[in-house]
Amino acid sequence: MPDRSPAFTPRPLRTDRLDLLPLHPDHAAELAPVLADPALHTYIGGEPLDAPALRERYARWAAGSPDPRVVWANWAVRLREAGALVGTVQVTAGPGPVAELAWVTGTAWQGRGVATEAAKALVAEVLRHGVPTVVAHVHPEHAASVAVASAAGLRPTPHWQDGERRWERTKEPAGA
Repeated sequence: MPDRSPAFTPRPLRTDRLDLLPLHPDHAAELAPVLADPALHTYIGGEPLDAPALRERYARWAAGSPDPRVVWANWAVRLREAGALVGTVQVTAGPGPVAELAWVTGTAWQGRGVATEAAKALVAEVLRHGVPTVVAHVHPEHAASVAVASAAGLRPTPHWQDGERRWERTKEPAGA
């Protein structure tokens, strides 16, 4: 396989309960209070950003990776029944045949299957684009993210990075 990223950009995705919207800097104002809980950073590090800083981050992400071999695809997650943005999901793809998933759901919305539903949608989207390997790096003590990775069809591997275990799903080749 060539050492290039897949040619895809985030498109709106719809699941049973969610709308995954291509992330835009304008989402920062609504997402800043959703993502303001310092507990969200227990396993991923950093600290909550205010709306202007989040807007700057989302603008950088929307501009794309400085490496043309890498695709940054980011979505805001809207729970339709609440009419509210409740988190974000992202895919970093390339170079090569691997796409990495990440997710964050606001504390008030956790425990409702939002991250699982969004992660499943992203796995399907990545596989639809022909990327055969989907990974996520999950802190072993973050039980909720372990459950999301498992429900999205990823399995733990023996590989570790920065204290997080690599979870992986590889699409079976056609005819296998």
